[in-house]
Amino acid sequence: MAEEKNIQVQEGQKQEVVESEAERTRAKPAFIPRVDIYETNDAVALIADMPGVDENSVDITLEKNVLTINGYVEPERPEGYSLAYAEYRVGDYQRSFTLSSEIDQENIEAKMKDGVLHLHLPKAEPTTKKIAVQSA
Repeated sequence: MAEEKNIQVQEGQKQEVVESEAERTRAKPAFIPRVDIYETNDAVALIADMPGVDENSVDITLEKNVLTINGYVEPERPEGYSLAYAEYRVGDYQRSFTLSSEIDQENIEAKMKDGVLHLHLPKAEPTTKKIAVQSA
């Protein structure tokens, strides 16, 4: 007899960015995108869901080991209609990650498709160096 599993799906609320080091220049809410992080021996993969964002409206910066993702969304409204009711809030996306020294920061790659950002963060090659000792 097959065992029936009771699977519960939790509805996730969009979490709004409350505080930031820098003031926002856009007068619309910003949300924290949901992210999955995978790791292999060679790299870390980061996959962020940012509905409404395309490759032309995403900005990724790396400064002082902090990787910051900003995705900008322009709401689409059908011409001739006004919004009567909304169950989904539209806004930008913003999230930051502190990178360890294990990441090769010069070779990070990003791809965007259908509102999903894929970041490939290769790990740096471990360096072993022999230090020569000289007499004083």
